[in-house]
Amino acid sequence: MEKRWLSLYVENRVGVLARIAGLFSGKSYNLQSLTVGTTEDETVSRMTISVESDDATFEQIKKQLNRSVEVIKVMDYTNMSIRMKEIMFIKVKGCTQKDRNEVFQMAQVFKFRVKDMGEDSILIESVRTEAKNNSILKVFKKRFSSIEVVRGGSVAIDSISMQDR
Repeated sequence: MEKRWLSLYVENRVGVLARIAGLFSGKSYNLQSLTVGTTEDETVSRMTISVESDDATFEQIKKQLNRSVEVIKVMDYTNMSIRMKEIMFIKVKGCTQKDRNEVFQMAQVFKFRVKDMGEDSILIESVRTEAKNNSILKVFKKRFSSIEVVRGGSVAIDSISMQDR
């Protein structure tokens, strides 16, 4: 089993996301991540999908997506040079002044942004690769006892010159 990435151009219509997600659930394929948004053309949306699968299953997924009427184009990003980022928010709750100072120091080291702060909470935003966000989250889980995490799925585009996963 290997993590694989697909990017789809689909018709921007009601129900398309449900049908694509339904295709995965109907065949018992587990989506690791799914992100969708409109493109420069308002009639077209772009989906970035991550699945964990073997070669045969992944080929079957691509074939089924290509057969879908709403799918305009399927691109396999698994072995391509791509630019990929995901957004992650971490809210540290019940923090002291010492904790806040530590978060600000961590922000300098990990290059994330402190987006909001209250008397006993601080909110950070990290727009990094999934792996880098995983590293940041691991540190926060070890250091702070009460955190809340929200992650968006990754978005990707083929790279012009370098790979950045």
